[in-house]
Amino acid sequence: MAEMEPEIEKFTYVVVGGGIAGVSCAENLYMLHPEETTLVITASPLIKAVTNVLPVTKILESFDVEERPAEQLQTSCPNVTVIIDSVLRLDTEKQCVRTSSGKCFSYQKICLCTGAAPKVIAPDCPHVVTIRDTESVHQFQERIKDARRILIVGNGGIATEMVYEVTGVEILWAIKDNHMTAHFIDAGAAEFLRSELGQEKTRKTGPVKRSKYTVDNTQNSKEPMLGGALGPDWHAGLELKGSHTHRSVVLETLVEVAAILEPHQVRDQGKTVTSLHENEGEWPVYVELTNGKVYGCNFIVSATGVTPNTSSLTNGNNFTLGEDGGLLVDKHMRTSVKNVFAAGDVCTPGWQIAKHWFQMRLWTQARQMGMYVAKCMWAEAVGEEVYQDFCFELFTHSTKFFGHKVILLGLFNGQGLEGKYEILLRVTKGEEYVKCVMEDGRMQGAVLVGETDLEETFENLILDQLDLTHYGADLLNPSVDIEDYFD
Repeated sequence: MAEMEPEIEKFTYVVVGGGIAGVSCAENLYMLHPEETTLVITASPLIKAVTNVLPVTKILESFDVEERPAEQLQTSCPNVTVIIDSVLRLDTEKQCVRTSSGKCFSYQKICLCTGAAPKVIAPDCPHVVTIRDTESVHQFQERIKDARRILIVGNGGIATEMVYEVTGVEILWAIKDNHMTAHFIDAGAAEFLRSELGQEKTRKTGPVKRSKYTVDNTQNSKEPMLGGALGPDWHAGLELKGSHTHRSVVLETLVEVAAILEPHQVRDQGKTVTSLHENEGEWPVYVELTNGKVYGCNFIVSATGVTPNTSSLTNGNNFTLGEDGGLLVDKHMRTSVKNVFAAGDVCTPGWQIAKHWFQMRLWTQARQMGMYVAKCMWAEAVGEEVYQDFCFELFTHSTKFFGHKVILLGLFNGQGLEGKYEILLRVTKGEEYVKCVMEDGRMQGAVLVGETDLEETFENLILDQLDLTHYGADLLNPSVDIEDYFD
């Protein structure tokens, strides 16, 4: 007897993914088109909700990301249905989605917000921990309790925040660049922050208001479930403390991991171990770096970036992919397949991007893309014209590194300027680091570390492209109130 086809449930919009991009998309679809039905398919029972949104400048916003049970999205957006399931197959010809539980849903427009998966230096090694979602952070928290030393591999935001947040442990930090946090800041800003490396973090007193929910990972768990990517303040309320009496940081630059070795391999191969103390004894695992040093540690943290999570979507579908493997989208977030949109980490911009904007797979861009793609889906559904959102005119990002507020604007590291630019600097040790990237007397980007109050002024200067040649170095003269002058 032929197998019966599952009954098809019909929705106007389907959103795949419960991370920041997917939830932002669903919430905006509810506001734009409340009379139509929206389905959100999420593999995790916890979704990422953006809260406490505060405008910092015209484009830049600060916000918190809160984990909530998926059903709360249905409560706040009555036309949205949320199911906890994973996509087994996307049939773009029949415009339907089949899930692992055997259900089938049809759509008029679908948005893929499946995020990105972490790159792992040794996927099958039991000594390697990967930090990507909240569940993996809790696993790390349990594992570090008995650790005296860990090795962190990676130089992005997660690695940087972890080096600062972890206490009571010796940290070996292996990076392939010549200075720390090179994806975000230049060598000067890294030097400004480096004094914080070996210091214990100052703990805030008072309770941390943070909802906690438990994920049951036993259901249909042949594969580990990947939750939504971490948002800002992911470490709030967590005790990331090892078993050592104090913390210390050893930074190894211009290196990569050459090999991960078991104790017997170190002995058999006659490797010379680099010791930080006398009589260290034997470690559970050893890491050989490309500079020849071999360190022992309790475990390794892999925080080496992400790759777009398209594996479950491209099978049988003729998607055009970007050079980085993301789903290529046009200026209205449409993929190469009819009625299929994408947003967040899974996509790659395929339009002619503005000079001062570029993609960095960050929570700020995930939210911007999620909100904008909802507008594009709605506009196409009702036949309205939509213009590209202004947020794509200028790269902006706000975060914290080593306890300091950090704001990045435009071409903050001279991206795309081929070295043909000048740098203006203002540094007050321990308080602020201000860098302006100047080309032909016009500001192209900026890095602001500390409470500088210059972000709105510099955003305007980058967008307006005013000729500032006659100001010269006085542009950053602390005695000149440039905020009032240019605003």
